Amino acid sequence: MDDAAENIDPDVAAGFGHEWSTFRQSETEFSAADREAIFRSYFQIFPWNELPINSTGIDVGCGSGRWSAMVAPRVGHLHLLDASKEALAVARENLATSANVTFHHASVGNIPLDDDSLDFAFSLGVLHHVPDTAAAISAIAAKLKVGAPFLVYLYYALDNRPWWYRFVWRFSNVFRLIISPLPPKARLALSQMIALLVYWPLARFAALVERVGFSPSAIPLESYRHRDFYVMRTDAYDRFCTRLEQRFTRRKIEQMLQSAGFGAIQFSDQVPYWCAVAKKQRAPLEQNSILQS
Repeated sequence: MDDAAENIDPDVAAGFGHEWSTFRQSETEFSAADREAIFRSYFQIFPWNELPINSTGIDVGCGSGRWSAMVAPRVGHLHLLDASKEALAVARENLATSANVTFHHASVGNIPLDDDSLDFAFSLGVLHHVPDTAAAISAIAAKLKVGAPFLVYLYYALDNRPWWYRFVWRFSNVFRLIISPLPPKARLALSQMIALLVYWPLARFAALVERVGFSPSAIPLESYRHRDFYVMRTDAYDRFCTRLEQRFTRRKIEQMLQSAGFGAIQFSDQVPYWCAVAKKQRAPLEQNSILQS
């Protein structure tokens, strides 16, 4: 199967392999407080109480396994899938004590599981880095049982931000376009400079603004105000060292989910944007049309 059919950009997959081999998200590096807080920010809308007993699910684009390590103790079995062998090696280390997990070196376009077999799925910060995000969502939907929830986080198009905020992002994106094609060591060095000179000062400023009684919500990177520097270092690499990055409005994400056969779509009203959960209701629109013809 070729790269287009598998819905993978090999350079992007290799880049994430380098990221998770560098920022391994182990318990000694990634603080328990930050891990728990960020996990809650993603999963606050996830319907844990609706999962069947001993449910089986999948983490699509597991990376280091940092979120799978939080999910595995809550479910019957968890599949971890990633297109990078290096990332999967790190995930194996981070879940070495978990007996209810299976690892798959595969892309979202070639998930090696039966259709209609999973009770839930999640994919956090991954599908905006594949060539065809809508196709990836449909591929995940095919593996889910009817009624199964899917939690997804996609980079937002800043559609809920003012014009000046979007301008700042466009300016910063120039640096991503310059940095992302560089050799790995250069990418790492420059991203860490950005973490130190941009992320850390803005995060500390936002924390100061909050302490004196004002809302920091308009300050770029304010969501890092309570995070350790390690999180900023990781995310700066993630943000500026990836060649393929797509951003979506809330409406576009809703449309992609609906086209893939999802309904009961709920969006989080808190950072990170956009995080949504939806439930599989039927086959994707294109599959329905084929069956009806």
